[in-house]
Amino acid sequence: MTVQFSTATRNASLDAIETTIGASPTLRIRTGPPPANCAAVRTGTILAETVLPADVWAAATGGSKALNAAVAEFNATGTGTAGHFEVVQGATCHLQGSITQTGGGGDMTMANTSLATGQPVRVNSLTLTAGGA
Repeated sequence: MTVQFSTATRNASLDAIETTIGASPTLRIRTGPPPANCAAVRTGTILAETVLPADVWAAATGGSKALNAAVAEFNATGTGTAGHFEVVQGATCHLQGSITQTGGGGDMTMANTSLATGQPVRVNSLTLTAGGA
């Protein structure tokens, strides 16, 4: 049997993730697939990065946690195809996942994953969903 959590427990777990990451983390967009886990050596070339707002996610509800507001557009610093993202605080990766174009099913979606230096970058969605429902 699979362990199941109440919605309140899932919401609390998601809110604790944001607390653990801390205020104003950095979002990096990289080429290629994500490493095996956040502790693994970082892979891919950084195509763009930005410091996220201090309170980037809304309070968790229904077992998921969506961006509090749209991430402001920022400019690409490299050229390539976005494949994964990481959310870091200092040198510590706290969160990583896949990137696809909107509708592609990635953990984070963007209107355009083909980036060129200086091009505006816009994140369309990045929602955390807790398991155990």
